[in-house]
Amino acid sequence: MTTLTDLYPSRGATEVSVPRQDPVLWGAPDAPGPITGTELAGFERDGFLAIDQLIGDDEVAVYRQELERLIADPAIRADERSIVEPKSKEIRSVFEVHRISEVFARLVRDERVVGRARQILGSDVYVHQSRINVKPGFGASGFYWHSDFETWHAEDGMPNMRAVSVSIALTENHDTNGGLMIMPGSHRTFLGCAGSTPEDNYKKSLQMQDAGTPSNEALTAMASDYGIKLFTGKAGSATWFDCNCMHGSGDNITPFPRSNVFIVFNSVENEAVEPFSAPVRRPEFIGARDFTPVR
Repeated sequence: MTTLTDLYPSRGATEVSVPRQDPVLWGAPDAPGPITGTELAGFERDGFLAIDQLIGDDEVAVYRQELERLIADPAIRADERSIVEPKSKEIRSVFEVHRISEVFARLVRDERVVGRARQILGSDVYVHQSRINVKPGFGASGFYWHSDFETWHAEDGMPNMRAVSVSIALTENHDTNGGLMIMPGSHRTFLGCAGSTPEDNYKKSLQMQDAGTPSNEALTAMASDYGIKLFTGKAGSATWFDCNCMHGSGDNITPFPRSNVFIVFNSVENEAVEPFSAPVRRPEFIGARDFTPVR
């Protein structure tokens, strides 16, 4: 186990609430980049930044075609990086997609994408995790409320809150088809969850999370304090959000699919160490150990 000071204890006997010990914006407010000063201030306040159109319609078509190619490939389905729905057995997510697909690798390197990550985190960045999420209609399950950082800290050994995620919509996000929900401002409080981490917890948690989930009482209090924002938008829109935002998404029981590509950038100055609250590291396709900066 790591000998670094654990600023964010979790997976203990009781649930704990700890004020954030890290900045939200690591870069200078006037640093050059694609995010405006007003947008940066909103990100620091709320923990997220919504962009109406990050990529164009022609680009969306390319990425959707690549998503369909990947999930139809029997070799991809058989790969451990593919996670299937517990009931339907359809593909739910494909991880490390920037290594599987050159199409998505180019998206990671796109300055509209990685440039915003560098601006928020104030350094070069590497990909801690990437995946495509597939939420077909008629019953695709959601992702329960959680803070990504709680898991990345406890199970991947990410020391500090110096990571940012982007979810890029490849289908339209309606208010009914299981869209992303975030509690604005929740990124300023770390909620350390109760309970130990089972070995190989990822095999279960990627289908249905258990360890690392907040209590109903804590979620009720946070929702009362912060409220809940539901993100909608056309294909090509994107949401950037801080690693400690409390977020989740509901089931999709509509006929309208909801698919997105999800990329997590971590600062090269925040390399993962040994897990803080787990017996072993998660596999590298979930929590990267290649800290090469994105170029």
